[in-house]
Amino acid sequence: MPVQRLNHAVLYVRDVPRSVGFYRDTLGFRPVVELPGGRGAFLQAEGSTNDHDLALFGIGTQAGASQAGRGTVGLYHLAWEVDTLGELARIGERLQAAGALVGASDHGTTKALYAKDPDGLEFEVCWLVPAALIDGDDHDMRIEPLDIAAEIARYGADTRGGIGVSVPA
Repeated sequence: MPVQRLNHAVLYVRDVPRSVGFYRDTLGFRPVVELPGGRGAFLQAEGSTNDHDLALFGIGTQAGASQAGRGTVGLYHLAWEVDTLGELARIGERLQAAGALVGASDHGTTKALYAKDPDGLEFEVCWLVPAALIDGDDHDMRIEPLDIAAEIARYGADTRGGIGVSVPA
């Protein structure tokens, strides 16, 4: 099964309109279909031509927090890839302003922001070093603090990420 990419994610949330607002305002997703009574919504990522990239289904405000990784098995997080470090920095500012940013890591070939949505579901937004720019130090998987300004100085704000890695060269 040679998977090429993630087509969409489906999340259970407490309050669909609240979650739609969060994903719209922080990550630029736009609603394409909203189910009556706030039962669900299908959203499309900025620049996407997919019918939907994220679906949200409401299970009510009484729903407990996810125990995945603490008391139950389950998904830890999804990672969405952006094209440029400039875009990663812009999203980081939005996530910080929303109080959602919980971490920023340099993993060598991946520069990553971690955030939580209103229900505490974690996600990652990342930029991948293009294959042609990967040097010996970048190959080692690591978890170090991310300095986006330093990475922009190194690679440029508008350098397309993932070329030859997640995007064909």
